[in-house]
Amino acid sequence: MKPATREWVSKAEDDYQAAVELQNGRKRLHDQVCFHCQQSAEKFLKALLEELNQTIPKTHDLEQLLHQLQPYHPSLVSFKRGLVFLSDFAVDARYPGSNASKRQASLALRWAGRVRDACRTILGLRRRNA
Repeated sequence: MKPATREWVSKAEDDYQAAVELQNGRKRLHDQVCFHCQQSAEKFLKALLEELNQTIPKTHDLEQLLHQLQPYHPSLVSFKRGLVFLSDFAVDARYPGSNASKRQASLALRWAGRVRDACRTILGLRRRNA
């Protein structure tokens, strides 16, 4: 694996761990959980692009990243619904007027975990617990 890919994976893991810790913390911070889940999925997808020597667009649109990866990793298409769901949390969750629910935070964490597992498998990395 390329060093730059490892950096993307490391950042993605940090976001995933932040989401897990926030979800399990004393104070429920649903917006922050959802944001970190989106960030984790985004960085895992960008790690795959890096490993393929593809241009990494400056976007938070996970569906766009999926579209770019689809010719190389068609199995990722099964994550489209979850990636569309997570994309909304890239910006909206950080500003007034939008509040994530406990259910949305739980669902975001589930989708982020699935994306994480799939990307780690594609990259030949062992499955990790939260």
